[in-house]
Amino acid sequence: MDSLGQLNEYNIPYRCKKCGGVMVFQGVGEYHCEDCGAVDYDDYGKVRCFIEKHRGATAYQIECAIGVSQRTIRKLLRDKRIQVAAGSRSFLRCELCGKEIRCGQFCDECEVAYHRSLEARQREKLREEMRGYGTERHFDEGQKRFIRKED
Repeated sequence: MDSLGQLNEYNIPYRCKKCGGVMVFQGVGEYHCEDCGAVDYDDYGKVRCFIEKHRGATAYQIECAIGVSQRTIRKLLRDKRIQVAAGSRSFLRCELCGKEIRCGQFCDECEVAYHRSLEARQREKLREEMRGYGTERHFDEGQKRFIRKED
């Protein structure tokens, strides 16, 4: 767990390994130290740099080369942060229909259907919450809100 009480799932560097300074996010998994300018990478940055140089590398090869676990690599694929190279013998499967996909959890068709079902559930939930709204009777209708005291 990190200092915020959350899991640091991609091993984000918060402190510089050289001087202990604060690491500032620069984009695409790269961090620079505010004090000494040292550069460090989170797991995404390490994987991205490796696959840019070694196109088509397997998760096992990446793990052996840079030490990022295959589990983290699968998470990066499911989060659509990286994708399986075109023409690779490796692939992911859609969690609903089993079709081969390159990244994410669902194929394009199932993703559309999944989001439509979520939207339909949200609409139904709103309808349930609104049902009966404004139909209750107010027993104080026609009564004065304030009564003047007579001196």
